[in-house]
Amino acid sequence: MTLRLAIVLPTLEERDNLAPLIARITAALGDVEWEAIVVDDDSADGTADEARRLGLVDPRVRVIQRIGRRGLASAAIEGMCATAAPLVAVMDADHQHDPALLPAMLAAVERGECDVAVASRFIAGASAQGLASARRERGSRLANRIARRMVGIELSDPMSGFFLLPAATARRLAPRLSGIGFKILLDLLASAPGSLRVREFPLAFAARRTGESKLDRAVAFDFLVGLYDKTLGRLIPTRFALFGTVGGLGVLVHVAVLALVFRGLGTTFVPAQALATFAAMTFNFWLNNWLTYRDRRLRGARALMRGWAGFCATCAIGAVANVAVAGLLAGRGIHWLLAAMAGILVGAVWNYALSSRFVWGRY
Repeated sequence: MTLRLAIVLPTLEERDNLAPLIARITAALGDVEWEAIVVDDDSADGTADEARRLGLVDPRVRVIQRIGRRGLASAAIEGMCATAAPLVAVMDADHQHDPALLPAMLAAVERGECDVAVASRFIAGASAQGLASARRERGSRLANRIARRMVGIELSDPMSGFFLLPAATARRLAPRLSGIGFKILLDLLASAPGSLRVREFPLAFAARRTGESKLDRAVAFDFLVGLYDKTLGRLIPTRFALFGTVGGLGVLVHVAVLALVFRGLGTTFVPAQALATFAAMTFNFWLNNWLTYRDRRLRGARALMRGWAGFCATCAIGAVANVAVAGLLAGRGIHWLLAAMAGILVGAVWNYALSSRFVWGRY
């Protein structure tokens, strides 16, 4: 029989959930020829090894173990591009998405009733009880409303993580996708050059079977970053915009610490300036590590200390470049404000390029 469907399962610390999920997929799809592609972000609990063990028993289970790369959206993209199946589905591996919906979603796309089948938590017959709290459910509904207005997507749940579409469509759109954050469906729909026909299916969003949710407080930030990337990202690259925003917040930290130590405590200016600089660089490193480079986040005391030292060294060199450029332009008669802004821009680009390469290891 011919392979009809690939199910992409992005995973991080989901070892105990895999075998029961494969059993549920098997039961749901019956005689449909399918494969499951587990895309694992190098889980510490041995998720990739468990997928390999399952693959020895059932060759329909494949695994992509990603070393040094993280993020649900980028994992989904890699999985969708790694199959020969004509249709591909993406779903969570934590049992919150019911595989029983797959046959109906598959049939709808195969019959040409829609281009994308989406499992929705918010249409009639659906349930969002699996969301951890009422606050999280309200936040999810608000994010969906913002997505519909800003990107022009008329769906009840454009933030759904459970959908099915032709693999050729996914591959065609892949170069346009940002791969940022946790929500790939919104990116896919917003990146399509024309409107894709979407049909929604009611999903009873269940509680996790085992393990803890990977969604931390940065997920809301990821959502906003994703919207920025689809609207303004071509003007100013998203990661550079984040880096610059963090730098702006660092200026506020610098001024606040300087005012407290110099004016409040009566310390002389030079030590106060040095302490403020140290505080601002530390703040910038922490926030960049948490948000800007979340997919390459440094973890562990040793990695954090080495990263912080490298970031401070990079910023010190950037400061020299800043002053040199500003001084050169001012000396040639350029207005002092324009000269200062040029110096700041050169310093920011320098800091971004070197930090991306030598601290977080990517551009």
